[in-house]
Amino acid sequence: MDKSPKIVLFDGVCNLCDKSVQFIIKRDKKEVFSFASLQSPEGVALLNKHHLPQDYTDSIVLIDGERAYKKAEAALIIASHLSFPWYLFKIGKHLPHWFTNFWYDLIAKYRYSFFGKKEDQCDLIHQKRRYTTTEL
Repeated sequence: MDKSPKIVLFDGVCNLCDKSVQFIIKRDKKEVFSFASLQSPEGVALLNKHHLPQDYTDSIVLIDGERAYKKAEAALIIASHLSFPWYLFKIGKHLPHWFTNFWYDLIAKYRYSFFGKKEDQCDLIHQKRRYTTTEL
């Protein structure tokens, strides 16, 4: 089994992203994932390390060891680690990226309109699941 750290970077001001992280935490029975907002010092450091723009907030990012996954690919990999029935979404990894990313981008484009936005970055993560710079 792969023991590399799996860090989910999410938009810390997005209500949909906040709810998505809470969803993952509840269904991540093996505690595979740690979390950091894209706007946090840890998130920015990881974006820099993986050559992504510091202001990148259009997608969830999954850091898995030395690889960074974005958009639908990241979401489907995350789902593959969740409890039943959610891990069944891993079959979506076999669909073309243009197709899965089309739907991902459509939701991302309207996420603030439909779900709202926080004024400040969220600090919702349970301390034991928060990714910190000491792990960099």
